[in-house]
Amino acid sequence: MTPAKPNRTVTVENWQHPENLAWSFQNLSEVLPTARVSRGGEPIAKLHLVPMDLGRIELLKNNENEPSLTVRSVIQATNTDGWLVMHQGKMLVEEYFGSMTSVTDHLLMSVSKTLVGTVAGILCGQGKLQVDRPVTDYVPQLEASGYAGATVRHLLDMRSGIKFSEEYLDQQAEVRLLEQAIGWAVRDVQNRNPAHGMYEYLATLQAKAPHGGPFEYRSCETDVLGWVCEAAGGQPMQQLLSDLVWSRIGAQQDLVMGTDQLGTGMFDGGFNATLRDLARFGQIYVNGGTALNGNKVLDEAWIQDTFTGAADSRQAFEDSPGDNRMPGGMYRNQIWFPYPGSDVALALGIHGQMIYMNPNTATVGVKLSSWPYPQDPGKLFPTIRAFDAIANHLAANPPL
Repeated sequence: MTPAKPNRTVTVENWQHPENLAWSFQNLSEVLPTARVSRGGEPIAKLHLVPMDLGRIELLKNNENEPSLTVRSVIQATNTDGWLVMHQGKMLVEEYFGSMTSVTDHLLMSVSKTLVGTVAGILCGQGKLQVDRPVTDYVPQLEASGYAGATVRHLLDMRSGIKFSEEYLDQQAEVRLLEQAIGWAVRDVQNRNPAHGMYEYLATLQAKAPHGGPFEYRSCETDVLGWVCEAAGGQPMQQLLSDLVWSRIGAQQDLVMGTDQLGTGMFDGGFNATLRDLARFGQIYVNGGTALNGNKVLDEAWIQDTFTGAADSRQAFEDSPGDNRMPGGMYRNQIWFPYPGSDVALALGIHGQMIYMNPNTATVGVKLSSWPYPQDPGKLFPTIRAFDAIANHLAANPPL
């Protein structure tokens, strides 16, 4: 069963309208071009259900004046389409709202970035990609762009000096101009950039500062990283992602990749997957790179590098020109780390998409949502705290 279609016709012009989001996020291929990322022929990795009532768990308060919150109250207040918690490989909660089901593909937005970062990590482990090499060694087409002189590491940690605004509510911000270039939005009359397609647009970007400076969240970094991965791996992303990740984790169904009008992947935010398959993916980051089915997907060295970061990763995060509201945190290999001295890792996407990965407690949490606005700290941070509360509860009260 699919979500009820809005009364209005959903088109490229209005698919991101708040009234259409719940339907659009679960039916992207009916509005925009997509390609399949095959799950391969391996058996589906079974998720063993051990039901627990986690909704009553109370969140730790930030201060004594803060009202009491429970996991259930957060789920109900944050436009949840579905959420799932897995602990030590066992599924404790799986719940859907509206018409979303266990086989519904949901748009991941920037959770997609972590998928691309994982492909990069595997290619590095295979010796096909080197993080300290210049981006232009792999993609010479960027020689005349601002990416000249940037390295693959700069892309992975979003520390290039590229001029790219991520102001989602500004229709002239580069993040919105990119959508227009790839056909995901109607071209604005004020948009003078003639680029047609993802790669042509990326080649127009220019630098505003030296590479290797502070962290600044920019979706274009992942799109260039995807281009680099394709060049290094010698295959399009849908084949790389299938061969290296999706066919290895025991996914229940194909991943769906949104593309531009030429068939190039929308790497920074276009992937679509089920709640369960995201839990299967998240497991590799809490289990040393090994999937539920026992397949080794990612080298432990890459996992260690991701969770440790570089000597200056946290300072680069602190020096960010944007307010990330994660004091002491960092960003490494296309993954967020919200706390100092903590192994909590997050794959995050606008409008409320999240994979919560906590190897210390062997906990994976997944939440897919349809927030009306792209960014909402009042929904994001209670969600993180809810998963923290669950992880802490499970560490003290492990299920039998």
